[in-house]
Parts: sequence; C-alpha cells; structure tokens
Amino acid sequence: MRPLPELPGVEHRWVQAGDVRLHVAEAGSGEPVVCVHGWPQNWWEWRGIIPGLAERYRVICPDLRGFGWSEAPRYGYEKRQFAADLAALLDALELRDVRLIGHDWGGVAGFMLCLERPELVGRYLALNTAHPWPRIEGSRVPDLKRFWYQWVISTPVVGQAVVHQLSRIPPDQSWRITGSSSAWDERDTRVFLGQFAYRQRSWASVQTYRTFVTSELAALVRGRYRDKRLKTPVLWLHGKDDPVIRPFMLEGTEPYADVPVRIELVDDVGHFIADEAPGVVLERALQFFAE
Repeated sequence: MRPLPELPGVEHRWVQAGDVRLHVAEAGSGEPVVCVHGWPQNWWEWRGIIPGLAERYRVICPDLRGFGWSEAPRYGYEKRQFAADLAALLDALELRDVRLIGHDWGGVAGFMLCLERPELVGRYLALNTAHPWPRIEGSRVPDLKRFWYQWVISTPVVGQAVVHQLSRIPPDQSWRITGSSSAWDERDTRVFLGQFAYRQRSWASVQTYRTFVTSELAALVRGRYRDKRLKTPVLWLHGKDDPVIRPFMLEGTEPYADVPVRIELVDDVGHFIADEAPGVVLERALQFFAE
C-alpha cells in the first residue's frame, strides 16, 4: 500500500462494509457528512473542503472499492454495488439520515443510494455527475462521442494498459485529465494517478467502465429506476465547462422526484468542481445542509 497523504485533523481507519474492506478518512465531529469521490480519484478529492466542513460536522470520506486505499476485489464495480457498499458502510457505522456529497461515479452511486435506501440520506449534494434516468434521443446521439474514453478504458487489455500508463503522467501534464491547469498540483497528481501503478487498481478502473458500457447503461435507459421515487432533497452543482457531462444531461429528474432537485450551474468551472472551486462547493454545502 502507498503511504497515505496527510491532512491536518484527518484520521484513517478501515471498515468492513459487506464483502469489501473500505478505507475511510474522517475529521471533525457532530452530525455526519459523507463525501464520495469519482474517477480517477479517492478520498483526497475532498482535501479543499474537509477543513471547513469539519468545523461543523463529522466528515466521512470513504474510498470506493478498488480505489485509494480500499480493498480491490476482482469484481463488483457496478454502480449499484458502489451504492450497496456505501449502504453497508453506513450500516456498519450505525449512521442514518446523513448529509451526502457525491461526484462523478460517486455521484451516480449517491443517487442510487437515495433511491435504494432513502432512510440513510437526509440531503444530497451532487457534483458534476449523471442521474439514473438517462434518455438517448435521436438528436442527442452525436453527443455520445464525448464518452469515447469510456470505451477505450473498458476495452480488454488495452484499457488496463491505458489506465496503468496514467500513473506515469508528469505532474505538469495533469491538465490532460482535468482540463484545468489549476485543478491538481504535483502532489495531487501523484496521489490520484499513482494508484494506477498497481495492477489491481488499474483493473478496478477497467471494470468500473466496462460494467457501465456493456450492461448498466442499457438497463438504465430501459428504465431500471423508473419505479423508484426520489425522496431526498437534492442540490446539484455543475461546472458549466465540463467537456463530457453537458448541462442538458441534467434534465429528466422531474417525473421521478417527490422533492425539489435544485440545479445550479457554475461558470468557469469544469468537471472537477471540488478541485477547481472548493470554496464554492463548501459554501453551498454549508448553506444546503443547514436548511
């Protein structure tokens, strides 16, 4: 295992969550806020907001299975499994009605957790992610080319080689991943991409995308969650410069939500909103969670 990066006030432990052992970074005290990272990151994604949140809340930042310092099993990388892992973690910690923040794949898992186990989540702050009711309409088919990288990563043999190669990207080239020269510094790049030097973690990335493009997406489009009602209040922050998840892709939750889904577009911010604009995320989180 690689050494854990240090952040003042943060402690680490490993929790058995169902069939997987998850690493959890924690800080602060009070009512719980759970922060779930996306790809290609880990708990360190929340370095910019942990100190501010910890002044008021108990901040819990797990690494998803296969990422960061969590166990990396051979299989189990469906997004429903990520949500199930989060539910098992909250059950193990005996937590209910938490405030949740989710980004990217962690954001998708966050929506699924709200639908599958609504008693676990009191409020949900979604960041540059997708919802579980996608529609692929004829006029939008050309937009699918934005997701070309998912097909590359999910390709047998090639995908794992590509992900493994990310561990060798020079820190000053991290903008090729983030689209922003200010999102990650040299240390951040090592913490995030260095994990892919390990075969089981590059495999985890391949499986995260392969399960989605080969089975999960079709199941979602066919309506896997159309019989579920969203009962958790949601604030959805979205960087308008996200090159993949465009603002129109946030549409379509209304028929399935019993509570407001408030969408706020953030100017001059791309996909990695917690890295590029941690002050904005922290401010909105504190406001939303205090309502």
